[in-house]
Amino acid sequence: MEKSRYDIKDLTLAETGRQRIEWAAREMPVVKLIRERFTKEKPFKDVRISGCLHITTETANLALALKDGGANLILCASNPLSTQDDTAAALVDYGIPTNAIKGEDETTYYKHIDTALDNKPQLTVDDGADLVTIMHTKRRSLLKDVIGGTEETTTGVVRLRSMANAEQLKYPIIAVNDAQTKYLFDNRYGTGQSTIDGITRVTNILWASKKTVVCGYGWCGRGVASRAKGLGAQVIVTEVEPVRALEAAMDGFSVMPLTEAAKVGDIFITVTGDKHVIDQAHLQVMKDGAILANSGHFNVEINIPALEKMVRRKRRIRPYVDEYALKDGRHFYLLGEGRLINLAAAEGHPASVMDMSFANQALCLEYIVENRGKLMVKVYPVPEKIDRHIAQLKLDSLGIQIDTLTPEQRKYLLSWQEGT
Repeated sequence: MEKSRYDIKDLTLAETGRQRIEWAAREMPVVKLIRERFTKEKPFKDVRISGCLHITTETANLALALKDGGANLILCASNPLSTQDDTAAALVDYGIPTNAIKGEDETTYYKHIDTALDNKPQLTVDDGADLVTIMHTKRRSLLKDVIGGTEETTTGVVRLRSMANAEQLKYPIIAVNDAQTKYLFDNRYGTGQSTIDGITRVTNILWASKKTVVCGYGWCGRGVASRAKGLGAQVIVTEVEPVRALEAAMDGFSVMPLTEAAKVGDIFITVTGDKHVIDQAHLQVMKDGAILANSGHFNVEINIPALEKMVRRKRRIRPYVDEYALKDGRHFYLLGEGRLINLAAAEGHPASVMDMSFANQALCLEYIVENRGKLMVKVYPVPEKIDRHIAQLKLDSLGIQIDTLTPEQRKYLLSWQEGT
């Protein structure tokens, strides 16, 4: 492989990466089945795919399935702190050009996206929509070759729908994030467990009794709140949507405005996908020792520039823990530079839930190729047939059997004449 096609930290890490990729594969039986079929059928023969994803062991198993399916694949990171350097090395060793270095600066991050786009993709696989956005703004000449794409996360889907509403989107994209076999499991159980894992690893805190403020009660927030509660934390939820706030209250959590929660919280976790959720007004009333973490896609949910202006001294007190000594004597602790804490400081979601998420990616990309030229330019949901198929494959892998409707029951559900 040409060195110009990849940029990683250290190729000698490849063997360690291979072993970790194999370990993750044990928990990804659905992707394994898809990979086996792709190897025989080659649905992506000579199709150029550019992927902007978290470079983890789970992503590697998706990448290998696409490669074995015939794809000309190149990868870059979708977050500067989410790369596992040994995984990146292993991917290059497997013959998949990868451009990702954990801790890369912003210039390198966007250079890597440009390198991935140099592949002149026909399919895009994005996580956060940075790759798609760059193509639509700075690399527009590439758009003519694109068949379609997929988007992995809530933040990216929001951006893409904004593009579509503004009539700026130029090719069809499937919102993988919105599949039931994605958000009900990846967002809820994956984000819930991995966020708590990341915070615990870098702080070694005891969760029991800690007043933990979860900002946002979407599926990710639900997961974080439930896992923190399970560890004995006193969970407070803040929301802007009345239905979600009501649900949080009925799930047993305290619900209040963030201006009030800021006064009492020990740990603050943002999972909203929005900007400056924790803002200067909140920082001004937080108590000494507050821990700030983000599990949303971008590092904008905590107003870090506002925090920087309040600081007398800043130091790295533990790996991924920055202590901000404020001018008024208080101390705050920002984790993972405000980036995705579950990937910046831990290993991200467990492979078992990513099995379903990446099965959606693989099958949706195949669907786009099969329907080349037939799809309108818009953001599509995952086809229900694919969603249900993945759920069934996952149940099969777990050894779980379920009931099926009888002919009488099917007829009843399709009729309207029969009543009391």
